[in-house]
Amino acid sequence: MVVFITGGSGSGKSEYAEQRAVALKEKEKASELIYIATMEAQDAESKKRIERHRKMREGKGFFTYECYTHLEELPVNKNQVILLDCLSNLTANEMFSSNGRKEQMVSAIEKGLTHLIKNGKNVVIVGNNVFEDGIEYDEMTKTYLERMAKIHQFLATQADEVIEVICGIPVFWKGECHEVY
Repeated sequence: MVVFITGGSGSGKSEYAEQRAVALKEKEKASELIYIATMEAQDAESKKRIERHRKMREGKGFFTYECYTHLEELPVNKNQVILLDCLSNLTANEMFSSNGRKEQMVSAIEKGLTHLIKNGKNVVIVGNNVFEDGIEYDEMTKTYLERMAKIHQFLATQADEVIEVICGIPVFWKGECHEVY
């Protein structure tokens, strides 16, 4: 099962994704719950966000991997429910980080996602909906958004479920609605 969850900043998508991953672990009787964290602590704001996400995961049984680039190198297996949070950070890391694949980042991320999907039991992936603000951006930001859109499109074709979380409410664009609360 591949679940792609998207939504705007502060929409509740990460909390929903965690609940969905925990529910899949229980339903599928998976042995491990893996959280792939993609945000590098660059400044006070990112450190605060990372800490908030750690507190949200507390007590849920997640084992956390910090993976900023090279997703395809993570060890995964069929006894794991995997939650990747989030594609936006992974995309930025692959595009701008010294360890990133720059121009090849779309294919590199697609390869990493395929690795998770092929080798994990269930995979829940979070992405940010940053495409609807109507703001005119500089060329570098436009390139980032275009590449992230390609990754979202790829993932939507691979996913069994595509869910947009709006104000904490899951809207199913693909697949069937599942109660996780």
